[in-house]
Amino acid sequence: MSTYLRVGFVLLFVICTVVVVALWQGLHSFVFAWVLNFMLMLGVLYITKTFKPKLESTYYNAKEWEAEGKIYKWFGVDEFRKVLVWIGWEKLNKASSPVKKNLDALKHLEYSTRQSEFGHLVIFFIVAIFVLSVAFYCGAIQSLWLVLLNIILNVYPIGVQRYNRPRLRKAIHRFEGFHKDRQTNNPKNI
Repeated sequence: MSTYLRVGFVLLFVICTVVVVALWQGLHSFVFAWVLNFMLMLGVLYITKTFKPKLESTYYNAKEWEAEGKIYKWFGVDEFRKVLVWIGWEKLNKASSPVKKNLDALKHLEYSTRQSEFGHLVIFFIVAIFVLSVAFYCGAIQSLWLVLLNIILNVYPIGVQRYNRPRLRKAIHRFEGFHKDRQTNNPKNI
């Protein structure tokens, strides 16, 4: 089966599930907001894992105002990370892709932060469209679950990726520098 056909089936499944839950529970319900976010995560994850976009935009570089992650700490990203550990999310992630102490593993982990951030960013904007639609047609209060879950399930995970990426890049640069120094000091290279 072709890659595009498989992606099409996954997206059809996501859309059908979201529509069924919307008809069953309504656009303003917690169940709809939860299912929408997780179905979008499934779809976006499948697409990014299938097509593996390079994601080399300068957007993924830390900005000056993000230095040392102070802004993210102020918004509670550290506490959110602790919650992820507490509920077992970090353990689940480490089981599926264990962290090894080599350059390729660090580079893969850094790429994974870009991939995760890209996915959550796409989902954030799709959910934001639902938020605006529900707020416009049903009232702002009716979109409360969508707003709340969009912040918890997308904004904070984006913050976690932006908080972690500079640290990973620093470790990669140190690792590369260490290996470069070892190669220049190796007698075989002389």
